[in-house]
Amino acid sequence: MFAPKLNPNDKLDVAPVLIVGAGPTGLAAAMSLARAHVPVRLVDRAREPSPHSRAIGIQARTLELFEQHRIVKPFLELGHRARVANLYSNGQRLARLDFDPLQTRYPYLLFLEQSQTERLLAEHLAGLHVDIERGVELIDFSQGAAGVQATLRHPNGRDELLRPSYLIAADGAHSFVRHRLGIGFDGKTFDQTYLLADLQADSDWPDDEFHIFASGEGLAALFPMGGDRARLIADLPVPVAQSVNAGEAKSGPSVEECRALVERRVHHRVTLSNLTWSSYFHLNSRMVDRLRVERVFLAGDSAHVHSPAGAQGMNTGIQEAFNLGWKIARMLAGGAPERLLDSYHAERHPIERDVLRQSSMLTQMAGAEHGPMKLMRDHVMPALAAIGPLRDAMRRTVSELSINYRKSPLTLERLLDGGPRAGERAPDARVHVIDGPLGRLPGVGCLFDLHDPGCFSLFLLVNPTGEDDIALAPATITVAHAMRDPDLDGFVKALENIMPNAVRVWRITDTRGEGAHSLTDNYGRTRPAFYLVRPDGYIAARGRAPSDVHALLRHCDIWFGAQDTSVERHVERESRED
Repeated sequence: MFAPKLNPNDKLDVAPVLIVGAGPTGLAAAMSLARAHVPVRLVDRAREPSPHSRAIGIQARTLELFEQHRIVKPFLELGHRARVANLYSNGQRLARLDFDPLQTRYPYLLFLEQSQTERLLAEHLAGLHVDIERGVELIDFSQGAAGVQATLRHPNGRDELLRPSYLIAADGAHSFVRHRLGIGFDGKTFDQTYLLADLQADSDWPDDEFHIFASGEGLAALFPMGGDRARLIADLPVPVAQSVNAGEAKSGPSVEECRALVERRVHHRVTLSNLTWSSYFHLNSRMVDRLRVERVFLAGDSAHVHSPAGAQGMNTGIQEAFNLGWKIARMLAGGAPERLLDSYHAERHPIERDVLRQSSMLTQMAGAEHGPMKLMRDHVMPALAAIGPLRDAMRRTVSELSINYRKSPLTLERLLDGGPRAGERAPDARVHVIDGPLGRLPGVGCLFDLHDPGCFSLFLLVNPTGEDDIALAPATITVAHAMRDPDLDGFVKALENIMPNAVRVWRITDTRGEGAHSLTDNYGRTRPAFYLVRPDGYIAARGRAPSDVHALLRHCDIWFGAQDTSVERHVERESRED
């Protein structure tokens, strides 16, 4: 470790969380923490944001999370919606995947330039009083039991010492933090060289469909961006790739090169013009073997890079930032047990591994000229896509609505009559609010509107008639009472004592005369019941009330509770007072 030159009079600044890298992952991490009122420093060594589009696909699950953060509207206004994916082999369409049947408000893939995604997230962060410190580079760090000591170099050459409690590395595929920690980045580089181009594409295709063409000539994919603009991705012929790899190409591909590839591979009329940006790139499929080293966490491209097939990369980074953000906030606010932070790796690393495996397989299958992969693409995949349940599974996988943490130790699952299981995403639903926090008046609304990603939401589901209603706990009910007698409705107060200022409680029921996406449709028929939703929109626990209340309190105390407010200590103290 080198010792930076510092003024002896400099003081070590303290900030709870330092985030390195202001791409979509770093921005999402800052947003998650700021929403929970955790101060952050967000630095990026680039003096200006990149103007290039790069990642363009925003999946339905990410849009749902943006909705819960109250930022989805500008994305929908600027983005272009694609509802159908088409796969071809040698000009013959093999499969057509329609996203409309997805049970979400966003049954499509939203295409938007990454530069616009970053701008919108940065503007929202500014409203949360978080600014991106550009031109500021992390040049060294160390860590101990009390926190991290980091050295930041400012554009004017000044070095600053900072002592954050935690450091989040969102600094990309060439991550300084990952290299500094000595973490391996295992995987492979694909042999092919690819081109990427943003241009005008005139055709008679519907503008809400995208197309992937595989042939003996190679791969070509066209994704609509709105206004006749499109993103083209294609692998290069071997002679051209050799020239590019030898450094003979001084710039990205020209519009003429793009036209030549499309004419040979796309068996449909497409006229290309008005190239606005292009680049060459290599595909890597790599990931780390651990996402946490003491007080340092890896997220986004610093932890995994892979093929853009399936448009999973940016979405994966954003969602793991939301997963990590609330856990760090809970640690800082309530002193939750250290094992809560270990759950970040336990929950997200298997998902990253699946994304790498799936994207690698899709890339190899799309580019196969012979052998098992070509057989799978031309014969097996169309047969599978024709089977309804498998087609539904494909939709949910691509849209990332199928992501779940059912195997996570953070989940408490009890059998109910229907509804999502603990660890799955909490779907939206039309509900009638009987009572809630912040003086919320009764009325009809959406569950997503009730959930605040800065805290947990406890939804108490009751019958419209109220004969088995769960009253919000009166102040006279103590934690000890609730633990000794789980039939008492006071478990709500007990829960709030375990996680002070971290839970909002809503008493909800079905709306009359509603059809699809009613509370019963999406959350089952068991009444009374509870669903505890985590800040990142996944169900931490579910069960019947009051029979499963004791288990809920224990579970929350073990995983989310402030250490000086544990159930055991409350019970012991209140028993003495009784």
